[in-house]
Amino acid sequence: MMQTVNASFVIRPISDAEAAAEPALIAQAFAAGPYGHLPVSAERRAFERDVAGRVASGTVLVAVDGEWLLGTASVLRAETPYSRVALPGEAEVRLVAVDPSAQGAGVGEALMRASMEEAAGWGAEALILDTGDRNLRAQELYARLGFERLPERDEHFGEVVGFAYRFALQERADVRVRLMHADETEAVAELVERAYAIDFELNAAYRADILAVAERARDHQVWVATDAASGALLGTVSTPVAGAAISPLARDGELDFRFLGVAAEARRRGIGEVLVEHVLRLARMRGIDRVVLNTGPDMVAAQRLYERLGFARLHEREFTFERADGTSFLMLAYGRDADVDAVRRESGAA
Repeated sequence: MMQTVNASFVIRPISDAEAAAEPALIAQAFAAGPYGHLPVSAERRAFERDVAGRVASGTVLVAVDGEWLLGTASVLRAETPYSRVALPGEAEVRLVAVDPSAQGAGVGEALMRASMEEAAGWGAEALILDTGDRNLRAQELYARLGFERLPERDEHFGEVVGFAYRFALQERADVRVRLMHADETEAVAELVERAYAIDFELNAAYRADILAVAERARDHQVWVATDAASGALLGTVSTPVAGAAISPLARDGELDFRFLGVAAEARRRGIGEVLVEHVLRLARMRGIDRVVLNTGPDMVAAQRLYERLGFARLHEREFTFERADGTSFLMLAYGRDADVDAVRRESGAA
């Protein structure tokens, strides 16, 4: 996972140098919370101290300001030793903790957003968590982020009732969207090149841009849609990492995307719609208000898709693109609100 930059802190995977301090921060945050009066079991303390075990089960994220460790969250794959409530195909976030002196700075919310995106990158069906019934501030945060309460999955831990919450990360059960694996680079490059060649005249420079999948994956994010049953590649789209843009089109408060392509054999399966909905969900996970894109005039099928999904032309941002051979075309621009509130309505659908 690439790091997420906030105005005053950075969220990234934990470093070896922070492995000793992170359990102490968890203990300090727990002691300052609504259950700080309860004794801590040896099993729980061992869980907190086993940073390496949590990393092996998924990833441990930390929020840091210089050398100050502000907070942490462990994102765990289902069916690993420290996953507690996640079902197969889901991911789980545990041990979300913020230094008591950093409370109110948005650290917990930023860690949760980063955890949601981490699980999405794995292709998890949903992100699951449980929190104590007295932890009202956490419950308010999860509701605001769009998590759905699952009373049927609540559990009792001694005198604590663990309230279960779920955030859906997938649009359909038969398709899984995740980050591209390194060994898929050539296949994804071939897929998107073939998809663009159907509708668009590719000159040498644009073809090279399309084929630069490895470079995009290094600097940004290359997502793939796969068949949930067979694992076959169905489509792809590229987005910027949090805090960046992947094209000159995006302005502050906007998420742009490029290189949306669907495999020829997967057309008419709604894969393009799944990928665009994924981009909209990603914007909502990041708290971004608007999604924008450029497309060429020949890509009529893509234009119909965007308009059907509520995108509108941004005429004031369109420009004439001059080809090397002297010909030109109008580069179209589209945008739509990400509808941050929709995450609450959709969080139960997968």
